[in-house]
Amino acid sequence: MGKRRIGIVGYGHLGQYLVTQIESRDDVELAFVWNRTRSAVEGKVRDDLILDDLDKFTERSADLIVEVAHPCITRDFGDRFLTHADYMIGSPTAMADPDTERKLRSATNQHGLYVPSGALWGGEDIRKMADRGTLQALKVTMRKPPQSFKLNEPLRSKNEMVKDETVVLYDGPVRELCPLAPNNVNTMAAAAVAAHNLGFDKVSGCIVADPSLTDWHIVQVDVWGPGNIADDTAFHCQTVRRNPAKIGAVTGSATYASFLSSMIAACGKGPGVHLC
Repeated sequence: MGKRRIGIVGYGHLGQYLVTQIESRDDVELAFVWNRTRSAVEGKVRDDLILDDLDKFTERSADLIVEVAHPCITRDFGDRFLTHADYMIGSPTAMADPDTERKLRSATNQHGLYVPSGALWGGEDIRKMADRGTLQALKVTMRKPPQSFKLNEPLRSKNEMVKDETVVLYDGPVRELCPLAPNNVNTMAAAAVAAHNLGFDKVSGCIVADPSLTDWHIVQVDVWGPGNIADDTAFHCQTVRRNPAKIGAVTGSATYASFLSSMIAACGKGPGVHLC
């Protein structure tokens, strides 16, 4: 069996990391690298591996296409990628758009759509509970310093007003949060995909600007299962992940290795939507 050919869409910090890792491995090889600005790739990737026109991705015969660019890539190309290859969506916030989610799911009849778990601890357990119908509620809370949030209005202005006190910027359905913080809440989008019996409308997301966090991003996942939530007799599992991160970093450093592991695992599951 030959090496799996992987196409990378996006050449920011994560894209550069993945390209370096692919080139150092014996089990995979680069099919192409695309970036909106070609000059950012020139001199760092062999010319024959640079794809100038993403519409021509089929010419490179990738087995897996990995998006690490922007949610608009999935909106515009996701279903087309899936007609030719497996697709790993690095910005699953794109699936908060109902039309995009519908198109992606309907396009997975030949290839797999892979959603990386990222900072979501226990994603497979959440999915299993959703499969059994025992998952009652799910909430993901992210605490970061204000400089690490990349937000759209009205949350941007609210975050800019944060000084010394901790401020809850948003607390509500993940579907409404995703377009307001598309670069920050991919973990929440992955949770909504795992919790498929709840989906983006019923999974809750909370983002908190905490100026005291100078070295960490904190992700808390609360899961409720069988029992009565109202009188606190339901099954409840809470995990808290402290992800090392510098001030201003959108993504914690541990997420890079996690994403690489997800990319390597994104194969062999066939058609459908899969956590990896």
